[in-house]
Amino acid sequence: MLLSKCNSGFKLSLSTSVKELVQHKEDVIMAHSDFRLSVAEERTIYHVADIERAIEDAAGNRNEALSCLYEKMKQRGGGRFLVRPNGPDMIDGLYDSCPNFREVIDDLKKYVALSVAGNEPMSFTPILLLGEPGIGKTHFARELANSLGTGHEFISMSSLTAGWVLSGASSQWSNAKPGKVAHTLVHGDFANPIVVLDEVDKAGGDSRYDPMGALYGLLERDTARAFKDEFIDIDIDASHILWVTTANDERAIPEPILNRMNVYEVPRPDHDAALRIAATLYREIVAEHDWGFPPEAEENVLERLGSLPPRDMRKRLMAAFGSAKLEGRNCLEEGDFELARMGRSRKIGF
Repeated sequence: MLLSKCNSGFKLSLSTSVKELVQHKEDVIMAHSDFRLSVAEERTIYHVADIERAIEDAAGNRNEALSCLYEKMKQRGGGRFLVRPNGPDMIDGLYDSCPNFREVIDDLKKYVALSVAGNEPMSFTPILLLGEPGIGKTHFARELANSLGTGHEFISMSSLTAGWVLSGASSQWSNAKPGKVAHTLVHGDFANPIVVLDEVDKAGGDSRYDPMGALYGLLERDTARAFKDEFIDIDIDASHILWVTTANDERAIPEPILNRMNVYEVPRPDHDAALRIAATLYREIVAEHDWGFPPEAEENVLERLGSLPPRDMRKRLMAAFGSAKLEGRNCLEEGDFELARMGRSRKIGF
């Protein structure tokens, strides 16, 4: 069993050795007073018998990628982990790291409380986060996944050019492959990962292959239990996925999709909230690396970071750390942020 540090304490690294501990749907139980772990049970998301039948049916199919995937799915088996909250305060750390998402966190805590009360896997109604670019919507989704101890998959909907990116393309097509949903479940460790659909209002592509089409079934638990990826062509249980979508303008999202989600308008963080985000980010980065910087940032550093959009904080902070090290210092100065900014608009070439 492997343990890894995360914002909310420690979490399981779900390696093969751990999977051997949860055969026959036994729980992975965490018991140590000094740290907290996520609790997980095993759930079957596809049946090996279906894979075996598909292998027989595909005997004449010369799609090598599909054959290799079937063999991998057969060897690995269909069991994946369902994470359960281990306490009602499991996501409380988000109030500090994502203070402008308080309304969202307040509602999510209700779902956490229900899961804890019923000793059930974490689930919640799909979320749509509305707000201007750069206010930390994607960062919030990552932090939520870390807090719950589950997996995280990011899909940029603005880059989709065809509907099969979510639901796969038939193996009869050249260069066909599974969609992102099946890929996440088949290759991941979790049955209830957080899947982020970023900028869902910008989904485009050929009208014949609507990238939003697969969502109608995926966002409904009853139909998602038998989700069929066009490439893999067997039923996969995608009903436990925790959906988080982001958008700048809800008017571009079809009404049936909106009706399946809880919609939140996320404000830009105020000055105090921005300072809290900056302080949390600084502590996280310093804790992850042995660079020699002090565990807490100076006030002038936090003020400088707090003036930036949340989207830009991490990259500017990382560049500032590098600038300080180039000058042989183990502390940040305001000038480090100016040096970090200089490379942004500089032209390279002749």
